[in-house]
Amino acid sequence: MDSRIRTYQVAADYIRQQTGGYAPLVGIVLGSGLGRLADRIEQPVVIPYRDIPGFPVSTVVGHKGNFIIGRLGSKTVIAMQGRFHYYEGYPMDLVTIGIRTMAVLGVKFLFVSNAAGGANPDFRVGDLVVIRDHISLFPNPLIGPNLEEMGPRFPDMTCAYDLELQALAGTCAAEMGISLRKGVYFGSTGPTYETPAEVRFFRTVGADLLGMSTVPEVIVARHCGLRVFGMSVVTNCANTDNQPKNLNDGDDVVKQADAAATKMSDLFAKMISAL
Repeated sequence: MDSRIRTYQVAADYIRQQTGGYAPLVGIVLGSGLGRLADRIEQPVVIPYRDIPGFPVSTVVGHKGNFIIGRLGSKTVIAMQGRFHYYEGYPMDLVTIGIRTMAVLGVKFLFVSNAAGGANPDFRVGDLVVIRDHISLFPNPLIGPNLEEMGPRFPDMTCAYDLELQALAGTCAAEMGISLRKGVYFGSTGPTYETPAEVRFFRTVGADLLGMSTVPEVIVARHCGLRVFGMSVVTNCANTDNQPKNLNDGDDVVKQADAAATKMSDLFAKMISAL
């Protein structure tokens, strides 16, 4: 057996032991600004990453570093309260270990979220953007010997972000009076923010959103056969003019991102209840 498979199985077995054998249907990655959704999970069991065999520890401020397992929208869910980033120095096997472990636990749907910069000039701080596709500057997490037990050597990424889930988001948002946009997420390694020239280049090749996460998780999720829904909160508008600083008001950014996170939490809960 591939040692990586054994790592995922041991981690999944530990989680089952702590939860009494919960079988989650939905996995959620709680990116920056979506922490409130964790508070809505009923009968929660909280498992720190540091206690799980083989798991790294999230080092980024604002990422608490827990799995939360419980009930949301009448479904059993497992949420990552904090993710692992390539810029933290972790190899891709560890960046995506949470996704692999959720797949071993039986998850069928993955909801990913993030805070992102708005490269699209029509986007504003606080916008909720359904990710319809992505462009990647990350090393592909599938490089190396293929995990045949989990997926094919060459997985198709034509519809990496599930079209039916995107349609469900539109239906639920309309019922809730929530405005949604759609866009392409451009993922790069960070940890530096983009230069104005890079922003102009990324925009030229089709980027609407800029961030430092999500893409490796989605690639691995699709390799495992999970259906993926992704959403970004726009927390700043990208600087394209070599100005000394962006003109966003810091307090306003926090206020609008905070309000958007509440809406996103409500939307995720409604979508999950409809699955």
